Amino acid sequence: MSIAKHKILIVDDEPDILELIEYNLNKEGYQVYTATNGQEAVSEAKRVLPDLIILDIMMPKMDGIEACRILRSMPEFKNTFMVFLTARSEEYSEIAGFNVGADDYIAKPIKPRSLISRINAILRRNAQAEEVTENKLEIADLVIDRDAFLVFKKGEKIILAKKEFELLYLLASKPGKVFTRDVILKSIWEDSVVVTNRTIDVHIRKLREKLGEMYVTTVKGVGYKFEAK
Repeated sequence: MSIAKHKILIVDDEPDILELIEYNLNKEGYQVYTATNGQEAVSEAKRVLPDLIILDIMMPKMDGIEACRILRSMPEFKNTFMVFLTARSEEYSEIAGFNVGADDYIAKPIKPRSLISRINAILRRNAQAEEVTENKLEIADLVIDRDAFLVFKKGEKIILAKKEFELLYLLASKPGKVFTRDVILKSIWEDSVVVTNRTIDVHIRKLREKLGEMYVTTVKGVGYKFEAK
């Protein structure tokens, strides 16, 4: 999908912020829509089905975290990229954002050139995700074959244990998306009562030993993400 066809919804209760972001994204060729609170965001998102939503956290009527939670519960927004834009820098607000399904976090004050670069990078992740076939991922120099439970790095076969493979496949299925520990536990180990956060850490360490350090990134206090560098 070309940049000109990408639709972006900006949600912020500060008119100056909306105008600044809208102006710069329009210059890049994006189709831009706006809303001023969480309630408007949910309605407008259902109307235009954007590819990416930029949400402020602190807003009247409904804050960004609640709006994100509601949108993520709808099937049509399961794979929509959602980015929080906020002046709040406390770690707990970032964790809350990732816990309801945010893909990224951009702090105010806004630097237009930096913001555009970040948005372009996020939408490139989406293009990578769209190249994923049902049972095989080809990302960076990795081929991850779900049917054969095999991973190839630059053509060389890498042998992974079953849970290591499932963890890698989960993270690589959405490059750049932060997966919280709770989501990883539920997705990979389901309701096993013997699994702890330490189990995830051990499997991440084994993946890094076998694949190298460059693919799986730790997001402190939240979880992990796959980066196709």
